[in-house]
Amino acid sequence: MEPDHIRASDADRDRVADRLREALAEGRLTPEEHSERIDALYRSKTLGDLVPITADLPAAGVPSTDEPTGLSVSSEEAHRIAAGGQGRENIIAVFGGADRKGRWLVEPHTNASVLFGGIDLDLREAVLSRREVVIQCAVIFGGLDIIVPPGVRVINSTTAIFGGTSMNGVDTMTDPNSPTIRLTGTCLFGGIDVRVKKPKKKKAR
Repeated sequence: MEPDHIRASDADRDRVADRLREALAEGRLTPEEHSERIDALYRSKTLGDLVPITADLPAAGVPSTDEPTGLSVSSEEAHRIAAGGQGRENIIAVFGGADRKGRWLVEPHTNASVLFGGIDLDLREAVLSRREVVIQCAVIFGGLDIIVPPGVRVINSTTAIFGGTSMNGVDTMTDPNSPTIRLTGTCLFGGIDVRVKKPKKKKAR
């Protein structure tokens, strides 16, 4: 099950339309390009169709020179890890489990697909490839657990159907310029749990 194959909602299209309007105002798009992308937007049927429309635009409010963000690693190491990025990652757990922890790269667009299983994402030592990254969730009869360090902004834009997303200890008033995790997608008969925890203390050698 690929999240990109899920049908796009009017709210999904409206979010993309808002970003295109901002890009036009910022001078990133010409009026002709804006018109072409709006046409493509309203011809789109799935979430996957929406991705290419803004693929070459930075996230809203983020400068184009934005650098990789290390949550608990050095800038030099963050750049080295980010250099191996592919732009997107699919993390899938079907009747089983998957996890990401330690020092790992969070791609600009990460698909987390759960079907009768569970995924654990620990971002306390992760490197964000951009100041804002998107985790596209498709949680069906399962669970997605996400741990973030203090000071990270988490924006929940998921849709819950006989399920829910809990934001435990997440500060909704965090500085908008802080590293941002945007959650999108659908939770059906399942749960998404976001918790804030301090990075683990390194043991003295």
